Amino acid sequence: HLHRASLLLPALEAALANFSAGAAGGVVQPVRTVLPVPRHGGYLGVMPAYSTADDALTTKLVTFYEHLKDSSVPSHQATVLLFDPSNGTLKAVLDGSVITAKRTAAVSAIATKLLMPAFAEVLCILGAGVQAYSHYDIFTELFTFKEVRIWNRTKEKAMKFASSVSGPVRVCSSAEEAVAGADVIVTVTMATTPILFGDWVKPGAHINAVGASRPDWRELDDVLMKNSVLFVDSRDAALTESGDVILSGAKIFAELGEVLKGTKPALPEKTTVFKSLGMAVEDTVAAKFVYDAWSAGN
Repeated sequence: HLHRASLLLPALEAALANFSAGAAGGVVQPVRTVLPVPRHGGYLGVMPAYSTADDALTTKLVTFYEHLKDSSVPSHQATVLLFDPSNGTLKAVLDGSVITAKRTAAVSAIATKLLMPAFAEVLCILGAGVQAYSHYDIFTELFTFKEVRIWNRTKEKAMKFASSVSGPVRVCSSAEEAVAGADVIVTVTMATTPILFGDWVKPGAHINAVGASRPDWRELDDVLMKNSVLFVDSRDAALTESGDVILSGAKIFAELGEVLKGTKPALPEKTTVFKSLGMAVEDTVAAKFVYDAWSAGN
């Protein structure tokens, strides 16, 4: 039901705008609770949300483990529980990994639609995991790029990505080569120190920074963070969870929802960064979308 994640865009845009409207928007969502698993180097995240506009109540349970020795196990695994908000009954248990991949890419696409330069021709993806595939799918569906490039720490994974997606992709031997002259850059890595540097980035480019979801992890260096206009999904989350934001001291210009509401400008002529941490209400909207589609089919 999420094969074409672009179908989610209107619902996600409304949810982002409602979230940024504060209490009036009817989104109830705390910053996610993250429990460390110190013995194994992992984390368990708990992400509840209620959306008044959708009358939908969910919580997501997500585990993320860095640098797994067993690469057959995904770094992120998730389950979404969908409840009946009128009485608290559990209605459905959904594959949260698919929902996370698709809604994250869809929100990056919303940011890109608003913030990318007028004549964007080159898309660059840094990372070749699950999020690289979901971002490639929706970005090539919604936008027309003349060239798509990929870089990954392990070149074999980048080669596999290039051979398994639907269109031509150029595999680059370094991140610097991949981003040179790129108009839109997507970072979807498990990096804990910067892999993208401001000196490499074309002025006016748009960056979707999706990895580095811990306060001590980075994907982008200080130069890029401080010399770009910074957009986030949630101010509170970014100031609590994002090492890129916290450690650089970069100033947040706007939440994406504020741009969608029209209370803050998009500034596509500037170099822009959208720091995506993912919000529980995005899972809520996506889970309800899947459940409603499934119910209609049954």
